[in-house]
Amino acid sequence: MGDMANSSIEFHPKPQQQREAPHAGGFGCTLAELRSLMELRGAEALQKVQEAYGDVSGLCRRLKTSPTEGLANNANDLEKRRQIYGQNFIPPKQPKTFLQLVWEALQDVTLIILEVAAIVSLGLSFYAPPGEESEACGNVSAGAEDEGEAEAGWIEGAAILLSVTCVVLVTAFNDWSKERQFRGLQSRIEQEQRFSVIRDGQLLQVPVAALVVGDIAQVKYGDLLPADGVLIQGNDLKIDESSLTGESDHVRKSADKDPMLLSGTHVMEGSGRMVVTAVGVNSQTGIIFTLLGAGGEEEEKKDKKGKQQDGAMESSQTKAKKQDGAVAMEMQPLKSAEGGETEEREKKKASVPKKEKSVLQGKLTKLAVQIGKAGLVMSAITVIILVLYFVIETFVVDGRVWLAECTPVYVQYFVKFFIIGVTVLVVAVPEGLPLAVTISLAYSVKKMMRDNNLVRHLDACETMGNATAICSDKTGTLTTNRMTVVQSYLGDTHYKEVPAPSTLTPKILDLLVHAISINSAYTTKILPPEKEGALPRQVGNKTECALLGFVLDLKRDFQPVREQIPEDKLYKVYTFNSVRKSMSTVIRMPDGGFRLFSKGASEILLKKCTNILNSNGEPRGFRPRDRDDMVKKIIEPMACDGLRTICIAYRDFPAAQEPDWDNENEVVGDLTCIAVVGIEDPVRPEVPEAIRKCQRAGITVRMVTGDNINTARAIAAKCGIIQPGEDFLCLEGKEFNRRIRNEKGEIEQERLDKVWPKLRVLARSSPTDKHTLVKGIIDSSTGEQRQVVAVTGDGTNDGPALKKADVGFAMGIAGTDVAKEASDIILTDDNFTSIVKAVMWGRNVYDSISKFLQFQLTVNVVAVIVAFTGACITQDSPLKAVQMLWVNLIMDTFASLALATEPPTESLLLRKPYGRDKPLISRTMMKNILGHAVYQLTIIFTLLFVGELFFDIDSGRNAPLHSPPSEHYTIIFNTFVMMQLFNEINARKIHGERNVFHGIFSNPIFCTIVLGTFAIQIVIVQFGGKPFSCCPLSTEQWLWCLFVGVGELVWGQVIATIPTSQLKCLKEAGHGPGKDEMTDEELAEGEEEIDHAERELRRGQILWFRGLNRIQTQMEVVSTFKRSGSFQGAVRRRSSVLSQLHDVTNLSTPTHVILSAANPTSAAGSES
Repeated sequence: MGDMANSSIEFHPKPQQQREAPHAGGFGCTLAELRSLMELRGAEALQKVQEAYGDVSGLCRRLKTSPTEGLANNANDLEKRRQIYGQNFIPPKQPKTFLQLVWEALQDVTLIILEVAAIVSLGLSFYAPPGEESEACGNVSAGAEDEGEAEAGWIEGAAILLSVTCVVLVTAFNDWSKERQFRGLQSRIEQEQRFSVIRDGQLLQVPVAALVVGDIAQVKYGDLLPADGVLIQGNDLKIDESSLTGESDHVRKSADKDPMLLSGTHVMEGSGRMVVTAVGVNSQTGIIFTLLGAGGEEEEKKDKKGKQQDGAMESSQTKAKKQDGAVAMEMQPLKSAEGGETEEREKKKASVPKKEKSVLQGKLTKLAVQIGKAGLVMSAITVIILVLYFVIETFVVDGRVWLAECTPVYVQYFVKFFIIGVTVLVVAVPEGLPLAVTISLAYSVKKMMRDNNLVRHLDACETMGNATAICSDKTGTLTTNRMTVVQSYLGDTHYKEVPAPSTLTPKILDLLVHAISINSAYTTKILPPEKEGALPRQVGNKTECALLGFVLDLKRDFQPVREQIPEDKLYKVYTFNSVRKSMSTVIRMPDGGFRLFSKGASEILLKKCTNILNSNGEPRGFRPRDRDDMVKKIIEPMACDGLRTICIAYRDFPAAQEPDWDNENEVVGDLTCIAVVGIEDPVRPEVPEAIRKCQRAGITVRMVTGDNINTARAIAAKCGIIQPGEDFLCLEGKEFNRRIRNEKGEIEQERLDKVWPKLRVLARSSPTDKHTLVKGIIDSSTGEQRQVVAVTGDGTNDGPALKKADVGFAMGIAGTDVAKEASDIILTDDNFTSIVKAVMWGRNVYDSISKFLQFQLTVNVVAVIVAFTGACITQDSPLKAVQMLWVNLIMDTFASLALATEPPTESLLLRKPYGRDKPLISRTMMKNILGHAVYQLTIIFTLLFVGELFFDIDSGRNAPLHSPPSEHYTIIFNTFVMMQLFNEINARKIHGERNVFHGIFSNPIFCTIVLGTFAIQIVIVQFGGKPFSCCPLSTEQWLWCLFVGVGELVWGQVIATIPTSQLKCLKEAGHGPGKDEMTDEELAEGEEEIDHAERELRRGQILWFRGLNRIQTQMEVVSTFKRSGSFQGAVRRRSSVLSQLHDVTNLSTPTHVILSAANPTSAAGSES
């Protein structure tokens, strides 16, 4: 009692000032008090609630809310609560500023080398050696000083710096807009998240951010709790708190044992009502976020203010203060003791690439390394040859002596050679590649929104194009999820349609109506249609809606029954879960006895029935033999029509002895069957066509469902998943497990490999079966290529399978928060056809990148060879550094835009998927690249060596150091660009199609860019002058350049004629990681995994690799989108490891993950 007195002190109006703080705004609880209450767990928490408030309803009174009616929907009151207790929103971390992004873009090694070269070149151009000695330095600079050209020496350096600036700005702008798009997407995901609360006695769906302290929230299976609260009433509630504690076991919550519900945890079973006690930064998740510094500074200020008030208030209440101190201490170690090392570990973790790279990323990284190596070698050779040539000619042939005063002149030459070398390297590295990937993915994601695919992880979009298998749910994805009872077995009669109420005995009818109305979630209702002639609206669980609809069809109403026995009068509820496959509710009868109503899967429930009602409504014995008869005559025929069969039963308990309600098997047994109903869930009309498209595209569709095997088989046949005459398997979960496990009960991959290739339907499957199947298919190495698996899921229990799959699809409408959290793509219309759209977009991304590669590599091959041979033969590259940069950067950037935004066509679905091992650059593409390179090189070398004769102009070869631009080299540059422009049109097709113009006008971006590039090229040539080393050309010369360019299209047709099959010598490039490497990677799972490509490069070239592998850095989008797996997602990924530690102090370990793995914005979404 001492305690009681002690804690009640705070509410006595002793000194005036003390009184105001606790009753801030007239509420009987302060923020600090509620915060400290939520720190407690279990019995301790219960005791605190009883001491301070009497019970939960006392707490509700203090918070001025009603446990049944909720808050009044009064804007002023809600606003006042937000002022005092904060709003349900965790402020996101500040995005990177544009300048930070610019700085990041500058970190690219190739750019740094260029900048250094340009600055050295600039510095030297301003240094004029004393005039008289320049003679002694020889004619090396023959005519260099003529016409005051020396003044123009700075132009090249400045031009290079300018183009570097361009590149950096373009890159930074891209990253910035990416980030912005991502945040937009994030906020869209957040706005869509709603939660059920009771206000004014009405059940409303409010956005999570609108929750306030004092709200009465309805929690149900599959919810992600958006705020902290205390349970008022719960049915069989189990929570997964691993995201906060790392304990993987589900925690049972009840109002009389452990009523504390915490934000960020998942409801795995049951339902209930809670009063919200802490939101936003004050909730448990919010506190952790604030510790991690995700909450902005203003929050800290607010906290400080709050602390001062609390301090003043608590000065007299030593107990509360101690309590708060304890909390502070509990929280402290997070920062000090473990923080440091965890952060270190996290940093390490963040810098190591994620083990599971997306298929495309892996291939691109490898390709970039190969190209980078080649470029590096070429540029080194170029520089060495130039330097040697110069040194030998000057000092050996001419026999000159190196004079001190000549040093600057010679250095200037060396710098020029170095710049040429770097230029070769710049051209060799496909700078535009990461950009193309980024643009293509971002563009696709935007467009996929219109096709009802909300992409959460960017790379999922591209992986989907490689999918070889889809494991789909049945209910809601393949079917409409609008269920109706169409057949029933009542009083010994099998009705093929809904019976007339007059044909049924009143007793049966009455029992049936009660059994359905009471034994279903009270949140499930059937509401009148929104507009005339529409179907009634089904709210809540669809199976229950079908049963309630059956009651209405029997001309009865469920609402009066529910009003007579409201939810809080229910004595005990065993909620539905995937293990029980049934739901039961117990009510107290007027005579003091109990009645249990039960409903569930017919084959499971009928085993527990010992009686059945006959036509007069009297129970008669129901023996196993009768049951077998019933299965054969009633249940199987229903199932073969594709119906789900549900059994409805009841049992009475006498008042004399109350059973042990916790012994569920005892209680739910010895039942009397009232009825068996067949529920139809019609197949969506568009699904069979969509599945046909999938099969044509080489994707196997498998159905994984919890339904009876006959129902599943019937629906699979209707959808076209199984066709008569095919060799396929339909298994039940039990049989599946028997086939894949050995004597010890362990799963064996060899056994699985015998089952999955033919498996089309897995019925009566548990979530673990689904996970086993997905994992088995992904890990399998039979067949010519490894499988890429997509999975759809909506239930909480689908989480593990969705995470394991290469691409997880969650249902936007029927899906639970847990499923959405684990998924990569959310189907906003729950429709299977949207998956086919995703496949189309995914393949399109893949093809766009291949198109771009084909174009890009042709440019690279030609430019590198021209620069290299030109430099070796004429000591000067025909294409100058600035021109190379224009070709490389502007054309790359534009081309990546043009080719990456091609819209997808249906024809994409006519080919087989590429799979994990198919190289990025196919033989056909290799043929195109080399074929076009041959054409372009022939033209350019012809122009280089005999061009001056053909056009009757001065030769540009062997020009001195700072000589003015020549017409000769301008023609070469212009021809080169024209050929690229027309080759860009050729690059639109990569499978050897002849008509390269097909659908060109459906892509306005492409047309604009080709014409735009052409226009800019005219400006550069005619007015570019010295910086671009160009001089204006005549109309005739322009026409020749154009003529040669158009020749590309003709040549393209010639190449298309050569059959690829004849060219055995062509090698493919850009393979995915091979099988043996995969195993390596899996071995290295525990240690730091080194990207395969990096492992290859360990020999001292790692620095180069970092520079060249801009793909990694620029593909930040992908990682940004990965980070979006919000706070809980990130934490849950590690919770499995932590669960073994079973130690609450490890709180810091799971939560630190967020730094690297989760993006606070998204976390705000899940909390707000």
